[in-house]
Amino acid sequence: MKIGRALMHRTPAPPEFFSTDVALARRFYLDLNPPKNRPLTVVCGGVEHCTPDYQVRRKNFPFYSIEYVLQGLGTLQIQGRAVPLRRGRLFSYGPGVPHHITGDAADPLVKYFMDFSGTHALGLLRSCGLLPGGVTEVFPANALQPLMDEIVQAGLRGGRPNAALCAKLLECLALRAAAARSPLAGTETAAFTTYQHCRRYIELHCLRLRTLAQAASECHVTNAYLCRLFQRYDSQSPYQYLLRLKMNQAAEQLRQPGALVKQVAADSGYPDPFHFCRVFTSVFGRSPAAFRGLR
Repeated sequence: MKIGRALMHRTPAPPEFFSTDVALARRFYLDLNPPKNRPLTVVCGGVEHCTPDYQVRRKNFPFYSIEYVLQGLGTLQIQGRAVPLRRGRLFSYGPGVPHHITGDAADPLVKYFMDFSGTHALGLLRSCGLLPGGVTEVFPANALQPLMDEIVQAGLRGGRPNAALCAKLLECLALRAAAARSPLAGTETAAFTTYQHCRRYIELHCLRLRTLAQAASECHVTNAYLCRLFQRYDSQSPYQYLLRLKMNQAAEQLRQPGALVKQVAADSGYPDPFHFCRVFTSVFGRSPAAFRGLR
């Protein structure tokens, strides 16, 4: 990511709570004294290319904040523990949460930050498992970058509509972070790797796979373990995931002119078209015939 120096000269002076150890930055500032009765207000945010000697030490912070490491290495000291920072790592802090962030001189940090407040701010952090002082990781490591960029762009445009847009995009960011969460390195990483392998295998072979037992056998795990993996890392069972993949493919086929339900059912692994119609309806809430009527 390249950021022009000209943009830096046009950027307003950062508030005093920002670190000055930043080589390049693309920041926006909205309302630095936001009303406390609003549900959610994005105060400021941006992306920072830190200097090799970057550090920031705060005993307190006036807003809630999410930081997201895009590149580089560093260390976060928070709530009595030291946590390595690396690409894809996400952490939060807020009022009454002292923290100390240092960068690695050999591999300087590039990180996004979003500062926000409001009556729903704490609930938003709770929804993505990132209460102040929390650290998590997302997979893939760049999963949050597009949304972060969109918030920064809206913030730079400014104005009331874009301030409202920033708040809505921050809510989307929390949902995306929750969906993309992965265990920190060294904690359950073997199980998460197995989950990823199984999920990918089911995705690639969904039309051929018929049952949960078949999927588990071909993934070289037991039925019970496959279900436990999805219970831990997903919001649906492996069989629900398999059915949705099958029905999504079936829906695409049904959109083609002249497609026959009987043939689509057979291609999806359902010799009985009536059974296929029942499953399709249970997944999407509409029968195949009603779905085709939506075109």
